[in-house]
Amino acid sequence: MALFIMILRKMINNKWLELSLLFGLILSVALASSMPIYTNAILQRLLIQEMQQLQLASNQYPGIYWISAPMSAQDLQKQETVAKTEAFLTGVSGKFGVPVQSFVRERATQRYELAPAEPEKIDVNVQRSADISAIDGMESHIRLVDGRLPAKEPVNGVYEALVGPEALTELSMVLGTVFIVKDPGLKEPIKVQPVGVFDRSDYSDLFWYNNTSGYKNSLLIDFQLFERDITAGGKLNVQSSYWYYALDYTKMTLESADDFLWNDYHIGNFMDGLYTEHNKNVPALQTLSNYYVKEANLRMMLWSLNVPVMLMLAFYLYMVANLITDRQKTEIAVLRSRGASRRQIILGYAAEGLVLGTVAFIAGPYLGELMTKVLGASSGFLEFVQRARLETKLNRDAFLYALIAVSASLVMTLIPVFLATRVTIVGHKQQSARLKKLSFWHRFGIDIMLVAVSLYGLYSYKNRVKDMLSLGLKSSDLKVDPMLFLVPAMFVLGTGLLVLRLYPWAVQLLYRAGRRWWPPSIYTTMIQVSRSIIQYQFIMVFLIITVATGLFSASATRTINQNTSDKIRYAAGADITMQIHWENDAPPAILLGLEGDDGEASASSDIEGVGAAATPPRIQYSEPSFLPFTQFPGVEHAAKVFVKNDASLTKGKTSATVRLMGIDTKDFGETAWMRDRLLDHHLNDYLNLIARTPSAVLISRSIAEEYDVKAGDTITVGWGNAEPAQFTVFGLIDYWPSWNPNPGAGDTVTVTTKEGTSTKVRKPMLIVGHLSYIQNNIALEPYEVWMKLKPDASSNAVYEAVKNHGYGIEAVTDAKEKLIEAVKDPFQMAINGVMTLGFLISIVVCFFGFLLYWVLSLSARTLQYGIFRAMGVSVLQLIVMLAGEQIMISGAAIAIGVLTGNLASYLFVPLFELSFDPGTQVPPFQVTFDSRDRERLYAIVTVMIVIGLAVLGRIVSRIRIHQAVKLGED
Repeated sequence: MALFIMILRKMINNKWLELSLLFGLILSVALASSMPIYTNAILQRLLIQEMQQLQLASNQYPGIYWISAPMSAQDLQKQETVAKTEAFLTGVSGKFGVPVQSFVRERATQRYELAPAEPEKIDVNVQRSADISAIDGMESHIRLVDGRLPAKEPVNGVYEALVGPEALTELSMVLGTVFIVKDPGLKEPIKVQPVGVFDRSDYSDLFWYNNTSGYKNSLLIDFQLFERDITAGGKLNVQSSYWYYALDYTKMTLESADDFLWNDYHIGNFMDGLYTEHNKNVPALQTLSNYYVKEANLRMMLWSLNVPVMLMLAFYLYMVANLITDRQKTEIAVLRSRGASRRQIILGYAAEGLVLGTVAFIAGPYLGELMTKVLGASSGFLEFVQRARLETKLNRDAFLYALIAVSASLVMTLIPVFLATRVTIVGHKQQSARLKKLSFWHRFGIDIMLVAVSLYGLYSYKNRVKDMLSLGLKSSDLKVDPMLFLVPAMFVLGTGLLVLRLYPWAVQLLYRAGRRWWPPSIYTTMIQVSRSIIQYQFIMVFLIITVATGLFSASATRTINQNTSDKIRYAAGADITMQIHWENDAPPAILLGLEGDDGEASASSDIEGVGAAATPPRIQYSEPSFLPFTQFPGVEHAAKVFVKNDASLTKGKTSATVRLMGIDTKDFGETAWMRDRLLDHHLNDYLNLIARTPSAVLISRSIAEEYDVKAGDTITVGWGNAEPAQFTVFGLIDYWPSWNPNPGAGDTVTVTTKEGTSTKVRKPMLIVGHLSYIQNNIALEPYEVWMKLKPDASSNAVYEAVKNHGYGIEAVTDAKEKLIEAVKDPFQMAINGVMTLGFLISIVVCFFGFLLYWVLSLSARTLQYGIFRAMGVSVLQLIVMLAGEQIMISGAAIAIGVLTGNLASYLFVPLFELSFDPGTQVPPFQVTFDSRDRERLYAIVTVMIVIGLAVLGRIVSRIRIHQAVKLGED
């Protein structure tokens, strides 16, 4: 206890340094613990969103866990097998990790032929077959449409049953009709009588796995009666048994996902051992399985994004620990000279670190949870939006990461102590009297090594980009390569250190260039800086890394967000692209011989009078009114856009399949989205070029190169059995809204030459012409409706307006919705949030480090400033000296950081093209810089420096000469 009190007193004597060290430890622990908290929070949000999307896409509840087990007629132990299964499934129902909302048991016999007991009252020529089924507990989840509930016991030997509304039509029967189950294997006749028609009492009730239409060939009797007379009694053959869980997926977490998957595996093993075959339907299973890959990728991403901040915090901790050790080197040297071992001294400092580390371990994870909320609200670099807050929760991984961070940080703070214990009292005095020539990283060439490694990484990445573009390869599933953040961080640190290696020479050159004219204040400042450049390098590296990393982060984040946005908007063509149903005279598919036995279209089917190779008749369409689309609320402009993907181009003896787009030039120019400078001229210039000539078209450069077509040539375009028309080429285009000019995986053709056959990549081809000319000269067919919305317009309002006007929507692409989904992507959110949070942490750490360093530096030079004041130097001149010193140290560091950050951005941000599939990244990848990002960055750094200078100026103005002189005498 006495030792602990001694350690506390020692820490109190250096309270400001110890508090600064504690601040760095807490930040380090908070940053480390925020990673698992954020990973779980964002994946939790995405998990629920994907479940909801699954429900919308499949119209099926994501919490379904449905199992079926068929049973053969020869199985003599059905009752025992079913009992074992139900006992097992009841036991594991609480092991899914989520609440079970319903557990339903269902039985069904094989389908039997039904014969009316009174043939004179019903049509006997209708073939009827149905199964006898039972659902446990269905009585409380139905409403009677007609009739009454069946009895729970046979009435005069007749089993009463319920039927669905569809069963009345399917079985051509009425309520009250008695049917006899016909089967040669029955020991006694079985009679069934439908007495009621049921429907679901609530269509949102999770009790039901099937709709009532699923029971159109079923007669449902009481479940307990079924179990007694059929399952146990064996009066009919039980063919299938079903078990259905309705799980509350909204309560599912990543932790419970493990329980869910393990329970599913356990159930599968049990069913495999008991049944020769069984089936299940678990919609959420694939979604949950994919989350382990996403979690690993996101965790790797977070570590990579946080590497620069981790380096900053490690540097800060080392600097503070070094300051503490420097102030106590004399004490350490004295202890060593008096017989204390290095181990004892290090353990003493380790005890101090353990006290601070314990506080950081306790407080850090809670601060990390607050940081996670900042991550969830970020939509770009230093940009925040009102978004539903992340559901954060401290977990075991957060405290594990906190423990690792504390351990690593304590090791970092003990390094200066370890180095100091190697020096005796004599050696310490010798070092104090000598001037260091080179710092550690310059002495061992760490700056050169970092620059060399980062430039090698740049070279390797450029080769990868070149290979991907030339070979048409796809990028990996991970949207952003984590090394793309690590390599630039190495470059920033290495370049900053390399410039600092050269900086003393620049100061000497500046000093010599104007030493005859410098006033005393500037002269003194230059002498001080040039002679003490080593001690200033810590704070300079701080500022360089902060500013450079901030600039690179801003550029990288803006580039990734902007290219993702451009890709979505270009692919859609406009804010909303909609395909409306057109009335037509197309005959049913079965009349054309295009429907197979399974009810699906089959091109190989033939029917009498229609051959498989017969030309299908031309369909006549009725065009709906287009005017309402221009008047819907929120719609700024609308355009008709006809797209035919399988049109045919003919020029001379050559022909090709092309994509034909028909437009109204004025409406299209007002509605479509196109990135600036993507074409040789503005989009409107091309539209104006063809506007006055009805037969004028624009063709893609791939057509011009492949078939030697140039402006002024005439081409023939048509499709199917429509009459082709002639067009005149007016211009060439490389890009066009919604058209991807890059070849896909299947865009290959086989070319036969004298040397043999070879595969050639075929580029997509596009022709853009006037819609009215195409409709008048070829055919009238459905076109798409493109809409540009007003800035604050709602897509849902447009959809409601379309439906209210009676239009049927067959397909829709909503660019605004896709942009929102992209912002919610976990990797996109990780980049936006971590980049912003990392920079803010860097600024806070840099500010405290900046302030602490200069306050301690001024405290150490109190005697010097006191002597200056005694010599007649005014406070204003002292402040000028201090300002000049700040300009040469902090100002130079900021300038170096700006240059390094800009250089890193220009070199490394283009490599993020690796993160986008070249085949789908249209328009091409473009590096983006936004002046607003730099303005925010410079404003924050300026505020930090101004506050620091104000504090330092206040300290200098309060120096008392007599105290300084007395300090010198002491």
